[in-house]
Amino acid sequence: MKMKALIVDDERLARQELKSLLEKHESINIIGESNNAENAKKKIESLKPDLVFLDIQMPAKTGFDLLEELSFVPRIVFTTAYDEYALKAFEVNAFDYLLKPIEEERLEDCIKKLQKEEREEAEEEGEVSSSKEGRLGPDDQVFVKDGDKCWFVKLKDVSAFESEGNYVRVFFENNKPLILKSLNNLEERLDDKHFFRANRKFIINLDWVKDIESWFNGGLRVSLEDGKQIEISRRQAAKFKDRMSL
Repeated sequence: MKMKALIVDDERLARQELKSLLEKHESINIIGESNNAENAKKKIESLKPDLVFLDIQMPAKTGFDLLEELSFVPRIVFTTAYDEYALKAFEVNAFDYLLKPIEEERLEDCIKKLQKEEREEAEEEGEVSSSKEGRLGPDDQVFVKDGDKCWFVKLKDVSAFESEGNYVRVFFENNKPLILKSLNNLEERLDDKHFFRANRKFIINLDWVKDIESWFNGGLRVSLEDGKQIEISRRQAAKFKDRMSL
């Protein structure tokens, strides 16, 4: 699957050079380019690219200024001649930071990382093909055992499940025992009207969601009634919005 990319740089030659380098990579589909932040904002919000190669120093508004104005934030790869912005770039959760002149090998490493993350997110999203009949809902009670301790827990009292290696941590009341089960297996057992796979590590109880805010790279962050804050990945955010909307 190709990633839709937008190039944003005020220098025409810089855009052309990057475009030439990217055309060698079949996984990248360049859908447009912009020479300033205002134009880039319009294109990002209308074209919904997966990826933006973004210059930092531009007339009127910088690349950082642009990010603050976006309602839809794709993956960002900064492209700049200055290394002093690197720390700030990763503070805003940039995917990568390429120094000009961009080297082919460095760009290739970036794209390989992008492809790896795309594959992981696709696996995370994973279409569950098994039948949904017989799934466990909020009023179902489950037996949880951790060492010598045992509980009978109603699922409506569980705020979230967190993957930890081959185990899953179950959060309820003031307890958080570990059970020997995979998060994927647990996801197939739970009623998806009430439980939602937020990312690779967490399943959340939708009935416990208190607040929702926009987060980096097009994702969301939810606050649960028990105070936990959990990020919903970019890929899952669209599904979450559909689920929670009228």
